[in-house]
Amino acid sequence: MAVPAELVSKAREHVDSGAFFAELAELVRYPTVSDHPDGRVAIKAYLDDVLTPALTALGCSVTTHPNPDPAGGPFLIGTRTESPELPTLLCYGHADVVDGHEGRWSEGRDPRTLTADGERWYGRGAADNKGQHLINLTALRFLLAEQGSLGFNLKFLFETGEEIGSPGLDEFVAAHRDALRADLLIASDGPRLDAATPTVFLGARGSVHLTLDVDLRPDAYHSGNWGGVLRNPATTLAGAIACLVDGHGRIQVPGLLPPELPESVREALAGLEIANGPGDPAPDDCWGDTRLTVAERLYGWNTLEVLALGAADIDRPVNAIPGRARAMLQLRYVAGTDVGAVADEVTKHLAAHGFSMVDVTAEGSFRASRTPVDDPWVGWAKGVLDEVSGRPVAILPSFGGGLPNHVFTDLLGLPTLWVPHSYPGCLQHAPDEHLLAGIAREGLVLATALFHALGRRGNED
Repeated sequence: MAVPAELVSKAREHVDSGAFFAELAELVRYPTVSDHPDGRVAIKAYLDDVLTPALTALGCSVTTHPNPDPAGGPFLIGTRTESPELPTLLCYGHADVVDGHEGRWSEGRDPRTLTADGERWYGRGAADNKGQHLINLTALRFLLAEQGSLGFNLKFLFETGEEIGSPGLDEFVAAHRDALRADLLIASDGPRLDAATPTVFLGARGSVHLTLDVDLRPDAYHSGNWGGVLRNPATTLAGAIACLVDGHGRIQVPGLLPPELPESVREALAGLEIANGPGDPAPDDCWGDTRLTVAERLYGWNTLEVLALGAADIDRPVNAIPGRARAMLQLRYVAGTDVGAVADEVTKHLAAHGFSMVDVTAEGSFRASRTPVDDPWVGWAKGVLDEVSGRPVAILPSFGGGLPNHVFTDLLGLPTLWVPHSYPGCLQHAPDEHLLAGIAREGLVLATALFHALGRRGNED
């Protein structure tokens, strides 16, 4: 059933009138930085002053829970039960943001003050994630006000440490399975394919940070007196990196690759164009596995990137062989890749190529996971969103970055539909983070339509 025209009009008017901007400005005002002591205080206020009243207004009972991991902040669960016969929807958002980078924003902008410049609304958290969860909360509010009921049961989980890797989330979800039991997850985070294309992604790549450390001696030695007879750790490190990923971005370690690119993933990514937005960098045609399309490389395959490397002082070099060199690499991997012994795999590969002197450590972050492209909920959501947007919606098997999708697919056994309300050029995590007014307007319509259709589906079932 199509979403009523009055609901669509109400959603658009809410953005065009400035009402949504005013609400978002209040959310941005809270400096909820999860890795700062003052941010922890702001997080508690944000939960108490913003999210609890918003969920209570939806008829939810709200509970706050401590984090089992002291490195993380609290969790908030809102629950509205209309009937045990109806489907249950789980929504998710994160209340925390990264550092504001005060003093580094263009035109002297304050990251805690939402500022409009044409279609761009600047402020820390405007896109990641406050603007996105505000869109979903507002859509639910509109639906409830219009109909007097949602037509489904609602659970909303907020965490407060996503920007620091979601510490404690796995343990918390595992311990609260019953409280979070649902039929489907609909959430919003990350970017669309591009600013103009409504998007649904079904999961996320995981990531592993690899540290390579070539620590050969405590001192540096004169390159004229010792060059050619002492092993240079910087040269060794460069060779070790090239042994793992060549100079054209191609992974050289079979164990760091997925077993296959499923045909369903290939079909979903067929024809998708990457980097369509103004100012987006052009993908390098000869970078990475050129047997794959650009979309397949970004959303369906693994990448190994060098994030940082160094030896001695690059700005003030001296005529000496350094004693130590280090590099940080990041493996972004898709579901199906075995990363359980990635440090051992890399160590063995390096030793087999003569680099046994390189010490390897690995630290994992979010795990890779995805809902199958052919899951019935995916087809349902695409049909609803295609109709209301008036154009085809992009289906991405995986988001290119990382987020905690695995707790919903692996621990709760849910199909996951992520409907992002941002775009790749939003500058999240950097100065000048912004939300596009046009995406907010369309996103509120899309979210309202999707929730409305779920309510109708529940009543029909």
